[in-house]
Amino acid sequence: MVPLRKLDRLSRFFMKFYGGEHYETCPNTPLRSPLNECRVALITTAGFLLDGQKPFEGADCSYREIPNAIETQALINGHKSAAYDERGLETDPNLAFPLDRFRELETESKIGSLNHRHFSFMGSITKPDMLITQSAPEVGRMLKADGVDVAFLTPV
Repeated sequence: MVPLRKLDRLSRFFMKFYGGEHYETCPNTPLRSPLNECRVALITTAGFLLDGQKPFEGADCSYREIPNAIETQALINGHKSAAYDERGLETDPNLAFPLDRFRELETESKIGSLNHRHFSFMGSITKPDMLITQSAPEVGRMLKADGVDVAFLTPV
């Protein structure tokens, strides 16, 4: 994340007055199995997508499905913002979507298995109503149908 003082005037103004949301409760489901028996899915807000998928537009609340078999270098960084420096992600997408690291954990039997698909959302969503009411619950239902035990979130 770029320090506030290094942002341009408009971005600093926006960040100063960006309200954010506060929730009294957080849904949590205790882990019922040892991690080395769990199916894991990755979810990022780095805005990654694949060639041929529709690019994210603005504060897009939709998601992109990322197949587990993808080579991480094939991921396209669709999240452009003056508020953060994406150069690291261009070099190594694992910084925000650690699929290669989780493959290593799977090989080492530290996790049970990786799900056949993962999900990418856009970050910096200023009006998250559709995300909260439609996109996120839809992804949650798919993960449940896939038998996913753990979702590893990497916010950007």
